[in-house]
Amino acid sequence: MRAGGERATPPPHRRLPDFLQSVNLKYVKLGYHHLITHFLTLLLLPMIAVVLLEASQTDPNDVYELWMHLQFNLVGVVALSGLLVFACTLYLLTRPRPVFLVDYACFLPEDHLKAPYEEFITHSKVCGFDDAALEFQRKILERSGLGEETYVPEAMHAIPPQPSMANARAEAEQVMFGCLDNLFASTGIKPKDIGILVVNCSLFNPTPSLSAMIVNKYKLRGNIKSYNLGGMGCSAGVIAVDLARDLLQVHRSTYAVVVSTENITQNWYFGNKKSMLIPNCLFRVGGAAVLLTNKKSEKRRAKYELVHTVRTHRGSDDRAFRCVYQEQDGTSKTGVSLSKDLMAIAGEALKINITTLGPLVLPFSEQLLFFSTLVLKKVFKFKIKPYIPDFKLAFDHFCIHAGGRAVIDELETNLQLEPIHVEASRMTLHRFGNTSSSSIWYELAYMEAKGRVRKGHRVWQIAFGSGFKCNSAVWKALRNVKMGERSPWRGCVDRYPVLTVDRVLSGN
Repeated sequence: MRAGGERATPPPHRRLPDFLQSVNLKYVKLGYHHLITHFLTLLLLPMIAVVLLEASQTDPNDVYELWMHLQFNLVGVVALSGLLVFACTLYLLTRPRPVFLVDYACFLPEDHLKAPYEEFITHSKVCGFDDAALEFQRKILERSGLGEETYVPEAMHAIPPQPSMANARAEAEQVMFGCLDNLFASTGIKPKDIGILVVNCSLFNPTPSLSAMIVNKYKLRGNIKSYNLGGMGCSAGVIAVDLARDLLQVHRSTYAVVVSTENITQNWYFGNKKSMLIPNCLFRVGGAAVLLTNKKSEKRRAKYELVHTVRTHRGSDDRAFRCVYQEQDGTSKTGVSLSKDLMAIAGEALKINITTLGPLVLPFSEQLLFFSTLVLKKVFKFKIKPYIPDFKLAFDHFCIHAGGRAVIDELETNLQLEPIHVEASRMTLHRFGNTSSSSIWYELAYMEAKGRVRKGHRVWQIAFGSGFKCNSAVWKALRNVKMGERSPWRGCVDRYPVLTVDRVLSGN
């Protein structure tokens, strides 16, 4: 950190690219394609409003004359009525069913699993790391934005660590069942009522699967539609929600549960390669369980309605594919390697994602400015910078995946956000660390605990993951949302926001 509290500028390969420099037109077209798919609805609503307005101004004599006229045009009346019935039926059959988020629960580990800095380094010394690797981990921790109360699994507290399959299963059960117990208790939903189950965990995929472990534990019904997503990284939570939404369009009147977690026990790296040591310093225990439904009767108690999901996959690019890569080092020790190009690749994926998302969520004035400057630059070759829309006009709250301090810093800068908009991400990183795909739910819980989520507010969840992927989910609050009885922030939220590595956040 520079003198005067200014943040040091990271090297170019560690920064997101400047979005002002280029925007790919084909992704703008994709966003507008999504907009046009809802054109019929947007067109019919004003027409209906005009008809109702004209009808309200019609006197009884006009109605009588119209009735007499129609009596002599029976064929036309029947044809028009049939057309109206057909149009209404087609609209009702093709419109997507609304998906409601009834509630969600985040896992809160027990206090004895906390890993303060010094304890982390002390345990690392007995794991065979050389002095350079230990010093590197210490520096990463000091700059990471993590606090002293993050959690690591039981097996990593043992001396020496015990990364066995049994302990990995125990960690998975503790996190998943802890989330689900709280979810069922808070909603009153019986496990037998669940029709769809989607579980995502990137690095631990035993046989039987994690979803099968849940089915066995809670004795879910035999015809449940269960899915287990593996290897999809920290953005898999949004992918799981998107999959559940699609399934809820097909299966009527049912509930879907999404469980997002990551497993650390068998994925701790015990070598000395620096690019593979970073995950040890950032990833911590956590998980979330989300209850979704397409039952309209649940809307009155649901917290949110799912508005949009936008998924971006850069796997066709070799650099993007390998920037987060599980492999063995030169001594045959397995870990996840992070490329120096990670931030640049993340920036490219983000640029594509928000370019597609923009037409779906931005006010018309922002879309017009954005699209007009883009056309002038791309079509007429004007030497002007593309207009970067103000996403603060589209969203009230931002849940940016707490992957690390650098990611949050760069998104805050490139999306022109205020410190209050990234406070939930910074505080989640400080309190719980990088909990992978579940971090966006800890962030949402933070904003609820602060009493900031009001009816009608829009929430943008955005996450990055290996592959390389950038995925977004947009939610609309259906009521004023307060802190839940089982919130992971209960008992500690009053201590936040706190001083982080390079800034102080304030506000409640």
